[in-house]
Amino acid sequence: MKDYVITLMDEKKYVQARKELIELNAVDIAEILEEIDTNNALLLFRILPKDVAVDVFANLSNENQKYIINAITDKEIQYIMDELFFDDMIDILEEMPAIIVKKIIKNTKEEERRLINQFLKYPSNSAGSLMTIEYVGLQKEMTVKQSMEYIKKIGIDKETIYTCYVMAENRKLEGIVSLRKLVVSDDHKTVEEIMEKGVIYVNTYEDQEEIAHVFKKYDFIAVPVVDKEERLIGIITIDDIVDVIEQENTEDFHKMAAMEPSEEEYLETSVFTLARKRIFWLMALMISAIFTGSIIKRFEDVLQSVVALAVFMPMLMGTGGNAGAQSSTLIIRGMALDEIELKDVFKVIWKEFRVSSLVGIILSLVNFIRLYYFQSVDIKISMTVCTTLFIVVVLAKVVGGTLPIVARSLKLDPAIMASPMITTIVDAVSLFVYFSIATRFLGIA
Repeated sequence: MKDYVITLMDEKKYVQARKELIELNAVDIAEILEEIDTNNALLLFRILPKDVAVDVFANLSNENQKYIINAITDKEIQYIMDELFFDDMIDILEEMPAIIVKKIIKNTKEEERRLINQFLKYPSNSAGSLMTIEYVGLQKEMTVKQSMEYIKKIGIDKETIYTCYVMAENRKLEGIVSLRKLVVSDDHKTVEEIMEKGVIYVNTYEDQEEIAHVFKKYDFIAVPVVDKEERLIGIITIDDIVDVIEQENTEDFHKMAAMEPSEEEYLETSVFTLARKRIFWLMALMISAIFTGSIIKRFEDVLQSVVALAVFMPMLMGTGGNAGAQSSTLIIRGMALDEIELKDVFKVIWKEFRVSSLVGIILSLVNFIRLYYFQSVDIKISMTVCTTLFIVVVLAKVVGGTLPIVARSLKLDPAIMASPMITTIVDAVSLFVYFSIATRFLGIA
């Protein structure tokens, strides 16, 4: 489709190109605009029907949104901002440079401008920054018939109508009622009679990761957001939480790879920025490797006495690091899914001890057969290597399973205790255990 649209554009068949595009979903149109050059993308965007253009704009990358805002007229900006859902507009404004934000806000209505400024004051990862004001609010005195007429009147401009929120006069949230319940209830019943009380809600300053857990736990499609007085301020819908989950997962992957998290796309991020976000952890891990070097120096006489020991150091350190990384990855993911809590630390230690013992025995036996029977390595050295391997695997898995929980208890992100950090710790432990056992097994003074 993209090539066909480009061909139509080259042949100046704009009407036909427009006809082909409007048959597609807004997301697919946005993907096509992302893949063609900016001049053609802008031209295509401007020939789209206005209602379609708004949906397409919401799905474009920040870079293309900036380009379009700079290129179109104030009247066109005003139309787009008026038609966008409020939370989508806030998301766009949060990513735009100040000069673009000023241009957008200049073309919004005074009441909307006040709300935008209020929303932009919320922390970037809070419920307040995610919520939308486009919800259906009902009064508990309203009848079912009045409620349905009200929804028909204002529902077209709301982000969701499937859950309606019941408020008292002071906007205090008192309950919720589903559209299904309204449809099947008697017209003369009041909203108060059919609403559900004991509503699950989140506070405006609650962290987005906690909100994602609420959605997952209760299978919500929307959740209300209240202030300190429990007055309804807005709602958060499932489409925003899907974006949050993707963002949080990406952030965890970055931390697990020992990088500072970034929300920018890889190809759009400058080399300097990428280097800056990687250098800190690489520097910290490099400096921490000094401990590994000091251990080798401390046991230098052991290495000089039995040079063959050096051959097995990479294998022991690598296996230990891999074993620890396996455990830490499982525990970090389990904690992210709320499957593992702080109180489960001893259960984790006991389970990882049993798993690592089984794995360590198998690896050590296989390694002993390889060294002693196939490579004819001295029996004492073979025993030293295999005993070390068993101990290292056990320690690595227990440490790898425990450190993420310790990090959470210290209010740190468990993801920082992932592969690079575990590997650095296990390397030092592996060498210390290795040389300590070699000193005793081989009788080196």
